[in-house]
Amino acid sequence: MKDLTDARWIKFKGILFLAVGLLASTLLILEAPTFRVAVLLAITIWCFCRAYYFAFYVLEKYVDPGFRFSGLGSAVKFLCRRRKS
Repeated sequence: MKDLTDARWIKFKGILFLAVGLLASTLLILEAPTFRVAVLLAITIWCFCRAYYFAFYVLEKYVDPGFRFSGLGSAVKFLCRRRKS
């Protein structure tokens, strides 16, 4: 699959991710409308955002500045290879 380079499609993809995330979180809260569910969902979202930041910013800037990750799969492969050596 080739890289997405058109700015309009990149923005559309970002908006689509936001819309799907908002829809999914709304449906989860409507399924079990408790404060605990809302807090756990917020913590989950925050943790995944931090993990994504770690995978693409921290690893690239501080662990191996020469390696460019193409996705989460390549970041996981990088960490697994690094652990074995």
